[in-house]
Amino acid sequence: MGDRRSPLEIALRTVIVGIPFRLISQLKVTGREHIPKTGPVIIVANHLSAADAIVVPVATGRPVCFMGKAEYFDRSTLKGKAMASFMNSIGTIPVERSGGRAALASLDAAQQALSEGKVFALHPEGTRSPDGRLYRGRTGAARLALKTGAPLLPCGIVGTDKLQPAGQRFPHPAKVTVRFGPLILPTDYTEGTAAS
Repeated sequence: MGDRRSPLEIALRTVIVGIPFRLISQLKVTGREHIPKTGPVIIVANHLSAADAIVVPVATGRPVCFMGKAEYFDRSTLKGKAMASFMNSIGTIPVERSGGRAALASLDAAQQALSEGKVFALHPEGTRSPDGRLYRGRTGAARLALKTGAPLLPCGIVGTDKLQPAGQRFPHPAKVTVRFGPLILPTDYTEGTAAS
């Protein structure tokens, strides 16, 4: 279950979405030199707003796959169909939050995307921060990096909670900053040890 969009479709969507988004957010990006131009990478970012799913690909300059609640893919209503279509168009991988095998299937899909040289982003906290503070993360990103060998790209997002607060359907002007840190290589943590 990877991103089946053609390179041309991805480029068009990036331009169509990216230009107005940059204008409304006055997007500022630092640390671009840390972003690999090709090959698999796992972006680990804090989560403030639904707009994060747009700001990360725009700031990265590469197509990005995300995980999203399986409920977003419910096509039983017209609104649900529109949401599912949007989620598919931005490369979202559905995740069942019931845990167990369902959650592992989502990580399998993420692993497949990385094996194809794609960028996969996740929010280690697992949900949006209600107050802008960083909360305890989960271990999925580290496990994925150790299993696939893909490097981790730290990403800090500031301002998307003002751009599109929870419950607000459309964004409105607000300054957004994205900061990328140096890559974290899984080999730095597996050398001399037996990786499971």
